[in-house]
Order: sequence, then C-alpha cells, then structure tokens
Amino acid sequence: MSMFRARTGLLVVALAVAGTALTTPASAADRDRSHAKLQRALDQAVANSGGPGIVAEIRDGRSTPWFGTAGVADMTTGRKRKSGEHFHIGSFTKAFTGTVVLQLVAEGKLSLDDTVAKWLPGVVEEYLGADGTKITIRQLLNHTSGLPDAILGQETPRPEAPGKRFIYSKVNYNLAGMIVERATGSTLADEIDRRTRPLRLTGTYLPGTDKTIRDPHARHYSKLGETDPDAEIHDVTEMDLSWAWAAGGMISTTSDLHRFLSALLRGRLLPPAQQKEMFTTVPTDGSGWVPGTRYGLGIYSQKLPCGVTLWGGGGYIQGSTSYAMGNRRGTHLLVSNLNGDWNDFQKTFTTLFTPSFCPTT
Repeated sequence: MSMFRARTGLLVVALAVAGTALTTPASAADRDRSHAKLQRALDQAVANSGGPGIVAEIRDGRSTPWFGTAGVADMTTGRKRKSGEHFHIGSFTKAFTGTVVLQLVAEGKLSLDDTVAKWLPGVVEEYLGADGTKITIRQLLNHTSGLPDAILGQETPRPEAPGKRFIYSKVNYNLAGMIVERATGSTLADEIDRRTRPLRLTGTYLPGTDKTIRDPHARHYSKLGETDPDAEIHDVTEMDLSWAWAAGGMISTTSDLHRFLSALLRGRLLPPAQQKEMFTTVPTDGSGWVPGTRYGLGIYSQKLPCGVTLWGGGGYIQGSTSYAMGNRRGTHLLVSNLNGDWNDFQKTFTTLFTPSFCPTT
C-alpha cells in the first residue's frame, strides 16, 4: 500500500490539446509563412514569459520535419536547445497508460467495465473512502470515477458518486497503472516499453525513482509554484518524479512523441473497437479544467479560437511543459516542450498552434 501512496502524490494539472482533420498549408510558400510565424511565437515565448527555452517540431506530410528553437537549455552556460533532447512529458504519460489498458482489453485480459475492486480490492476504500465496487476502469480513464485529485500537503476532498461528472485526477491513472501490473504480472514500465517497441521509441521511458534524464537533455527549471515574477528559479532537473508514475512520470523526445501520436491517431496501436472507446469523450465543462475540451481515455480534444479542433495530449510538471497534438487523421502534428513551468503556458501554446493549424487569412 505504500506504493499506492507514492503513486498518488502531486501532479500539477496537465493541459492537453488535441484535434480533428484540417487542411495542411496549400503551398510551400504557405508552409514557409506559417513556420516563420511559429518561430516568432517561439522567440516571444522566451522573451515575454521568461523562457528559459522552447522547442517545437512539426510534421505535416513532408519528408523533412520542421524544427525550431528559442532560448537556452542551460541558464548557467547559455547552451542552446536542440533536437533530440529528452524531457519530462508530464500528463501526456496518460496517453501511453490508456493505450496499454485498451490493448489489454483487446486481448481479453480485462474489461473497461471491470470494477476497481475486482483488481485492487480494498485500495480506494482504505485510502480514499470510496466504493471500489462502483467504479469502473472506463471511469478511471475518462476521469468520471468521482475520485478527487490528491495534492501533496493539502487535505484530499471527499470522493463523489462515480459517473456524475468529470474531475481531473492523477489518482485515476495511478490506479489504472496498478491494474495493468496486476493483470499482467509485469511492471507498467516494461509493458509500455514492450508494446511500443515496434515504433522504435528509443528516447521514451518510465524512469521510476531514477532522478537522472538521459543525454542529451535541457536543464529543467521551476519557480516551485511561486507567482511573483521575481521568484527564485530552481534547477529541478534531478528530481524524483516517481510520484507522477502512470499519470505523468514519463520521459520522451519530440520525434518519439510524433511517432507515438501519429500511430495512435491513425489507429495503428488499437483495434477499431478500442480505438472507438479511446476517442469517445466526455465534456469537461464546469470542472475548472481547460476550456473547450472533451476528454477521452487518455487523450483529449480541444477547439482552438479559430474553430479548428485538435487531438492529443500535454503535460505540465515541475520544470517542464510539453504538448503533442495534431489533426484527427494524424497527418499534421506539432510537438513542443518548454523547459520551465512559470509562464502562461496556455497562452504560449495557443500562440504556437495558430500558425500551424489555423487556416491562413
């Protein structure tokens, strides 16, 4: 049970942006203009919000991806950010966990209608005061379990009745990860690695208690929740983030996230029945979460101000903010990472999305 406590620790609310099909730029000139706008947005993200550094990679059907950077990977040495860097992906981890669960469903090893009590008897009763016989795995994955989020240092709210409304909670995915391990007899890290091996995700892994990040990587910086513009900036690169685990503990690269999200959107990781389940969403209205979103089983959709809907996920965790999103067909994707956690990331990434996905005027 100590494992459960460790795995239901603090995970700052992750933001995700996802999407429907839309037309890619009509010409090379249009693409060049959109990429120039994106580079300006990257520069502004650092200049206006304190950075420290940001990267973005676009793949839109051309043989060569576009990659842009701004700011620094290391605030001490001034080393610039570059392609191939590893970084904490935060809550985009949920897309991996959800995919593994749905693959197990397809294999007949569990059902989305199984209760939490079937696989983890007594766990939510003892630690959260909920009734595990009334919460299903599907409700864990779409955040309608009624289980509250657990914030380190704060009193955990009482659970609500399951199936009533969307409540974003990392507890749901830590429970789902525990169910994966109970159903397979393997670790979640090994299951993710084994099941994504055909995608050749050489920079993607769930590190557990290992505080280091594989090279190359940017330093990760945090103000540890302080809102004062002059608050001290801390280097949190070597931080134990095992508490995030199945909800937000993974590390990856921009190119790996492109391969994974493209395969997921194109239906290459799940059979049709499970693909339909993953993209069946519930509204998040009134939950205090990201406006204009609907949540599936590990992925989400969000409508941009221009009316385009994207699909994918993102994550906000100490020292790192990441997004991986694209059109519903998986033919036009953007992955970005900021190695800091104190800027207006929702505004920053909306500014990045616009020249990449919104029709030109």
